[in-house]
Order: sequence, then structure tokens, then C-alpha cells
Amino acid sequence: MAIVDSILMELEQEAKTTQRVLDRVPADKLTWKPHPRSSSLGQLAMHIAAGQGRLAEIISKDTHEIGNISQPQPASRKEILEAFSQSTADALGTLKKLNDSQLMAMWTLTRDGKVLLSAPRIGIIRSILMNHFYHHRGQLSVYLRLLDVPVPSIYGPSADENPFA
Repeated sequence: MAIVDSILMELEQEAKTTQRVLDRVPADKLTWKPHPRSSSLGQLAMHIAAGQGRLAEIISKDTHEIGNISQPQPASRKEILEAFSQSTADALGTLKKLNDSQLMAMWTLTRDGKVLLSAPRIGIIRSILMNHFYHHRGQLSVYLRLLDVPVPSIYGPSADENPFA
């Protein structure tokens, strides 16, 4: 078994959970924000939906020069769900191409030519491509709760849904 196989299995499993959360995003609340400095519901959902595919492509290279990061406001819930489907497929496809040697190789992030971060690619995949999006999925579940939208089970029962019942 290659190192990437366990990553792919986890991404596929977590994608099912993320899909359940994104499926609950109310189409009429995409511009809602819990705080003026927060991302809107739609921006956060789109970040989760589209991010892994983009990040997998970035991480597949040896270095990346970071530019300005923006959070687009999606026009519809359908746009979010389609972006998630495509992004998940893109991330899995890109990561499948990485061998063990590439996973253990150093990856570097720069801004204006200055190194911001350099670490083994496998660590970047774990912390940024995976954990980062699990974190944002948790934020999205709080947004849903604040909007009184039933929160699906993520890692166990929620107050709204018990997968063990």
C-alpha cells in the first residue's frame, strides 16, 4: 500500500460527511454572516467546496507563490454543490499521481519570493488540505446551527440527527 492510499481513503470518507453538511446550506441565506468580519455563509461553503481541488494542484508542485486570496460569493447552492463534486474529483485525481518519494519531499510556500513555509508535502497535505477543511466544515456547522438549520451528524450524533438510531 502506498502512503497516498490512506490519504485518499480519508478524503473519500470525509467527502461524504462534507456533502451532508453542504447539502444543508439554505439557498436563501448565502449572503448571511454571523458577524460583520466573518465570511458569508456562501463564501464559507464555497471555500470548503472548491478549496481541496485547488490546493491539491498547488501542493502537487514543489513550490507555490501565494498571491491575493479572495473568497468568491456563489450565486446559488447548486454552484456550491457542483464545485464540491468537481473539487473532490480533482483532489483525488491529483493526489493519486503522487508517489511516496514525492509525498516525503519538501514543499515550499513563498510570498514575494520570501519563504513563508517549507515542510514535507505529506505534512502540508494533512494540515492544509485536510485539517484546514475539517476546521471550516465545523465553522459551517455552527453557521447552520445559528440559522436554525438541522445539523447533520459529522463524527457522531448531533442534536438534530442520530446516525445510530
